[in-house]
Amino acid sequence: MSNNGMKGKRVLVTGSGTGIGREIGLEFAREGASVVFHYAHSEDGAASAVKEVHQADGKSAVFKADFNDVDSVKSLAERSIEFLGGLDVLVNNAGITMNLPFEKVTPEQFDTLYNVNIRSMFFLTQAVLPSLLESKGVVINLTSVHAFSGSPEHSVYAGTKGAIVAFTRELSIELAPRGIRVNAIAPGAVAVENHFKAISDYDPEANGRLIPCGFQGEALDIAKVAVFLASEGARYIVGQTLIADGGTTSWMSFHDGFRQSSTARFGRGYVPGL
Repeated sequence: MSNNGMKGKRVLVTGSGTGIGREIGLEFAREGASVVFHYAHSEDGAASAVKEVHQADGKSAVFKADFNDVDSVKSLAERSIEFLGGLDVLVNNAGITMNLPFEKVTPEQFDTLYNVNIRSMFFLTQAVLPSLLESKGVVINLTSVHAFSGSPEHSVYAGTKGAIVAFTRELSIELAPRGIRVNAIAPGAVAVENHFKAISDYDPEANGRLIPCGFQGEALDIAKVAVFLASEGARYIVGQTLIADGGTTSWMSFHDGFRQSSTARFGRGYVPGL
C-alpha cells in the first residue's frame, strides 16, 4: 500500500466485490485505512481484495448482506462496526441496474431497484449513524450521470439515482451541524468487468471516443475522488454531488453540427447568440 492519508480511518464500502466499489475499498486501504468489503452474491472479488490488503499488512474483512432485505443491511452495519471498532467513513456504493422499456417494467422490478439502490442506502446510513456521530465521520453516496441526463429504457434506474442526489443534499444539511459530512459521486462511463460480461461487443476504446476527454474512466478515477471527499481537504464540501464523467454531461449534443453551420454561414470566429 502506498500512502497514509487515511491512516487510522475505519471504512465500510458496500457493493465492493467488483468494479468501482472494489477499487474504492482498495484505494482506502492503500491510503492506510482499515476496510470492510461487502458483497451480495459472489464472494470471490471481495475476498481477493481482502487478501490483497492483508498481504500489505492492512486490516480488512469481508461480509455478505442482501440489500433487498433491511434486516440484512442492519446486520452488516453491526458486524462492520464490531470488526472495525467504530466507523469513520461509509461509502454507499451498492446498486443494481436494469434497462427495460418503460411499459414493460413490473412492480417487482421497480421495488427491487428502489430497495437495493436507495432504501437500503437510507437504512444502512441510519444504522451506522451513532458511530459516525462519535467519529465526526463522512458519508459518500455513489449515484450516476443517469441522475442528470436521460437515456432510453432507464426509467427506474435513473429514478433511483436521482433520489440519491436528493437524499445526499437533504441528509447533508441535517447532519452537518452534528459534525458529519455527506456528499455523493456521479460517475460517467467507467470500464468495469461486469460490462464485458453483459455486453458481448463491449469496446471501451470506441466508447471513449464519444466522450469529450477522449477516453472512458477507470474505477481508480472514481476511487481517488472518494478518498478525497473523505479527507480533510474536502472539509468545506457539503451536500454536493461531484460528477466524474470526462465531460459527458457538459456536452451539447448538437455542438458539432452547429459549429460547422455557423462557421459556414458567419465565418470562423463568429458564433451567433443562442
